[in-house]
Amino acid sequence: MRTSALCFCFILMCFGSVTAQLSASEVLERSIAYHDPDDKWKTFNGTFQITMTTPNKGDRVSQITINLPGNYFSVNATRDNVTTRYTIDQGNCDTTFQQENSSGGDPCETAQLYKDYYTYLYGLPMKLKDPGTQISPDVERVSFKGNDYLRIKVTYDEAVGTDVWYFYFNPMTYAMEVYQFYKGDPNSEGKNTGEYILLSEKKVVQGIHMPKVRAWYYNKDDAYLGTDTLTN
Repeated sequence: MRTSALCFCFILMCFGSVTAQLSASEVLERSIAYHDPDDKWKTFNGTFQITMTTPNKGDRVSQITINLPGNYFSVNATRDNVTTRYTIDQGNCDTTFQQENSSGGDPCETAQLYKDYYTYLYGLPMKLKDPGTQISPDVERVSFKGNDYLRIKVTYDEAVGTDVWYFYFNPMTYAMEVYQFYKGDPNSEGKNTGEYILLSEKKVVQGIHMPKVRAWYYNKDDAYLGTDTLTN
């Protein structure tokens, strides 16, 4: 028993030593190898369905099509029997509403926001290789919600975005299991802002190993916001 315990401790120390030597870029590369083992994201052309559940509201079911080679994006979303459609095809916008656009904003700007949102979140961690992404070189070993992770910090060129992001990776598989963002430096003006997202299960879509379930919470008080689930 004593020998087994010593061997186990030795394995843990060796593992800790190996991970300590990894840079953030190396952790990211290993995570991309896990999520996109056949390098499919660059030519992704697929459709998937997301069901969003939120407190005190009906479910919203969205059919998402992302065709990166064709520069095409569309989302058809239905909630409470009301359907909206946003499409961007080669930079040209097309939108359809069953009722007046309640957002009050430019529907084509909304279409671009949806495109950026879904392409970013469902293209992670591969999207962290995009131009304008600033990856801090150090890797932190942290505990978050009772689990141990390798964490990297990501910021962006001002033209891309001003949020501060943290990505949490399983230290054994390098699967991305949590991400978190703040509206500024979390140690000062961004302290009580932003959200964290817990990722669970897995679904393979066009060769990409995507998290199936994404549960959203506020950073400031852990209040639950909602869950996005890949349902088809």
